[in-house]
Amino acid sequence: MPRVLSNGLELEYDAAGDPADPALVLVMGLGAQLTGWDDRLRDLFVAQGFHVIRFDHRDIGLSTGLDHLPMPDLGAIVSGDLSSAPYLVADLADDLLGLLDGLRIERAHVVGVSMGGMITQQLAITHPERLLSLCSIMSTTGDRSVGQVTPEALATFGQPPGDRAAIVERSIANSRLMSGTSFPFDEEDARAKYGAAYDRSYRPLGSLRQTAAVLASPDRTEALRGVRVPTVVIHGSADPLVDRSGGEATAAAIPDAELLIIEGLGHRLSPEAWPAIVDAVVRNAKRAA
Repeated sequence: MPRVLSNGLELEYDAAGDPADPALVLVMGLGAQLTGWDDRLRDLFVAQGFHVIRFDHRDIGLSTGLDHLPMPDLGAIVSGDLSSAPYLVADLADDLLGLLDGLRIERAHVVGVSMGGMITQQLAITHPERLLSLCSIMSTTGDRSVGQVTPEALATFGQPPGDRAAIVERSIANSRLMSGTSFPFDEEDARAKYGAAYDRSYRPLGSLRQTAAVLASPDRTEALRGVRVPTVVIHGSADPLVDRSGGEATAAAIPDAELLIIEGLGHRLSPEAWPAIVDAVVRNAKRAA
């Protein structure tokens, strides 16, 4: 796959569809590689007339790693001492900006899930002129009073290392927990997906640094009130990692944002929800036109 120089880093990316079509950048969440966007979901966007770009964040996948940085103290960050945070969501948004620059994309539709939603929100705040439309999925504003995590989901963080088989099985169990209440869970598909992700790249320390970035980043609520980019916010009613109040707060903060709550959806892009997600993104993109 190709790479692009962005913000002093090399970001791995891929692209599908006609480069003459409007650009749609898919921004994955914490610890997730570009392959977290299923090829089949990407192809649904391509079929709607988008030139679709996926990429690995810094510290994840095949993009530049930052293992030379000191380890963050998550406990201290939660307590208010942010000094050990290696970077912030704003830096990840600058990486996304650099990706657009490196690919010579003047303006793009941007879709972000979880931490990716936070990154797209931040880009809409700092560089709204680069966005045609914004879609924030399963995300939140940074206000600690919304988008709460359940104890069961919180327990999935910081689990001990193991060999490939143990890590894949743990990922499957975590994904099942994140699946919500109304959508089937395909264990064999998940096993293939997580096995391929491990073989492509396994960088748990990068995930830890990204966690620190999320925890140390400020509340975006007030800044979001100034966003005028056409926006749709999508959230599952059964999300155990970022409860629906995170999506509701995001939509309430951004003027004229559309809110789509998918009943029974958890913190996972379940295939059965893809048609509703694609339809919402396409409908929002038409608002930009």
